[in-house]
Amino acid sequence: MSNVTADGRIRSYLKKHTEALVKEVGIEPAAELTGRSKATLGRYYSDDPEHASRFMPVDAVASLEMASSYPHVTAALAELQGIQLEHSGAPRRPNTGSINANVIALSQRFAILMAEYHLSIDDGRISVNEARRLLKETLELQKVLVDMKLRLEDEAGQ
Repeated sequence: MSNVTADGRIRSYLKKHTEALVKEVGIEPAAELTGRSKATLGRYYSDDPEHASRFMPVDAVASLEMASSYPHVTAALAELQGIQLEHSGAPRRPNTGSINANVIALSQRFAILMAEYHLSIDDGRISVNEARRLLKETLELQKVLVDMKLRLEDEAGQ
C-alpha cells in the first residue's frame, strides 16, 4: 500500500472519529465548548478535498472528550499507534435526556458501529485489533440500549 493511500485512510479514519465525537456531544454544545463555529467543526470532519488537511486542534478534542462518554479521537490515535487504551466505561454524566435522546444516541452508536465495520472489512478480513474495536462499539451500543430500556421502564411505571 502506498503512503498516499495510507495517509488517505488515516485521514479518513481520524475524520470519522472526529465526526462521531462532535455528533455525540451535539453540534451546538460542541461549538459552545470549543469556541468554534458549527461550520468550522464541520470542516474538521468533512471529506471534501478542500478540507482534507483540516483537523480539530487538540484543545478542542480534549474539551469535547471531557463532555462525551467515550474518547473517540484519543482512542483512534492510540489504535493507529498500536496502543490499547482501557476505558472504564463508567458514565460521567447521568442519562437525563428524553426517550428521543436515547433514540438519537442509539442511531449514532449504530452508525459508528457500521463505520467501524466498513473500515474493518475493507481489506476482506477482520484483524484482532479491528475485532476488538467492533466489540467495543457493540458494547457501547448495548449500553445505549440498556439506558433506553431503563428509561422506558421508568416511563411505563414498571
